[in-house]
Amino acid sequence: MRYLYLIPARGGSKGIPGKNIKPLGGVPLIGHSIRAALLSGAPAEDVVVSTDSGEIARVAREEGASVPFMRPAELASDTASSREAILHALDTLQEAGRHYDAVVLLQPTSPLRTADDIRGAIRLYEEGRRHPDPTRRPQMAVSVAEARTNPYYSAFEPDANGFLHISKGDGRYTRRQDAPKVWEFNGAVYVIDPEALRRSEISRMERVVPYEMPSGRSLDLDTMADWRRAEDLFR
Repeated sequence: MRYLYLIPARGGSKGIPGKNIKPLGGVPLIGHSIRAALLSGAPAEDVVVSTDSGEIARVAREEGASVPFMRPAELASDTASSREAILHALDTLQEAGRHYDAVVLLQPTSPLRTADDIRGAIRLYEEGRRHPDPTRRPQMAVSVAEARTNPYYSAFEPDANGFLHISKGDGRYTRRQDAPKVWEFNGAVYVIDPEALRRSEISRMERVVPYEMPSGRSLDLDTMADWRRAEDLFR
């Protein structure tokens, strides 16, 4: 299978100004994702950065990625979705004669993701895709961390009278470790079937398998507080 290792990095950023090329641990933020992809064994030409910024494109090339096209402005706004950016990349590269069997989406805001994480998620996806029943094959493998709030134990919602009740189950769990584990997407690695993506938003895919990552490396940079925590971890 041929994978497109796609790193979306638009120029506008409000939470952390200029975050995609802001140095973190002596490396531009986007460089951590590029280096992890290359270390995982990805061919440099298949490690593609989708950006609308000439400066981000320059830094991406210096880090060893390919930037074969620039993303249109309408796909780089605050309201544009990751799905739109992925499909634009697939269609643009297909027009250039480059076909991919799956997309490995690597968001730059997950700098603690490793090459092993990328390989592990791909391996999980490939194992599932070999299932003899097509309806049992995953549409996506995604990296997850154990959820900080568990609906069986520590998440509550109000009833019609405004009184709080456990969100899921009958409330019989008195110890967190006894409750069923629940997961949350940590944003680090998505391995996606392109045909499934053309039919559905990422959040609405029905056959998704989880690749578990430790909570300590499941950092998704969104605010300056997140950035300061990342700087502490790199130090």
